[in-house]
Amino acid sequence: MWGPQATPPEGAAAVDVPADATPEMPLRLVRRWRGWKRVRRTCYLLVALLVGYYLVSLWQVWRAGESDQARSVDAIVVMGAAQYDGRPAAVLTARLDHVLKLYEQGFAPLVVTTGANQPGDRFTEAQASAAYLVERGVPESAIIQVGGSTSYAELELAADALRAQGLTRVLLVSDPYHSLRIRLVAGELGLTAYVSPTRTSPIGGWAAFRQHMKEAAGVSLGRLIGFDRLLSLTG
Repeated sequence: MWGPQATPPEGAAAVDVPADATPEMPLRLVRRWRGWKRVRRTCYLLVALLVGYYLVSLWQVWRAGESDQARSVDAIVVMGAAQYDGRPAAVLTARLDHVLKLYEQGFAPLVVTTGANQPGDRFTEAQASAAYLVERGVPESAIIQVGGSTSYAELELAADALRAQGLTRVLLVSDPYHSLRIRLVAGELGLTAYVSPTRTSPIGGWAAFRQHMKEAAGVSLGRLIGFDRLLSLTG
C-alpha cells in the first residue's frame, strides 16, 4: 500500500483517505468512515429541513392570528374555554365579547357555542357561553350548543350540528394563536372556515409566544398525519 503522499499506480482508483488515517489503515475501514460521514450529512440535512418546516409553521400560526377574515357566513363558532359555575373566565369572556360584535354587525344569524365541563362542574363551557350571550341580547333561538372536550371534538360536533341544517360556512372565534389550527381542523371536517380572533385576550407576552410555539408543533404534525390522528396520539 502506498503512503498518503505517494502517487497510486496507473489505473488504480483514488481513495478519499481521512486526514488522520495512517498508511496501514485497511481499505474497509476507510470505506466505513466515508459511509458514516454520508450518514451524518444526511442527518444534518434532515434536521435542517425539520427545523425549517417548524419555523414556517410558526410564522403561519402567527400570521393567521394577525388576520381577520370576518365575512358573511352561516354561523359563528366560538371555541370553548374555562368557566366557573356558569361564569366564563377571562379567556372565554374575551372570545364571547368578540362574538357579540360579529353577531351585532350581521355576519351570521347563528352562533355555535362549544365545550364540555370538568368533573364536578354544574355547567358546560357551551352553556356558560350561551347564557353570557343571551344576557347581552343574542336570542336563545339563535344559539346552538355542542359539547366537546378538545378543539377537534368541539369542531366535529359543531360541523355535525350545522350540516344537519345544510350549513357549512363558518367564522371561527378563538385566541390568535389558536386560529390556524382550528381553521385547518374545520377544513378537514368539511367546513368552509374563516377565522376572526379576539383582540382582547388576557394571554399575552411570553405566555402567548409559548402558545404560538405549541400550536406550531401541533400544526406541523397535524398536517403530516391528519388532525384526527394527532388527537388519537396526544389525547
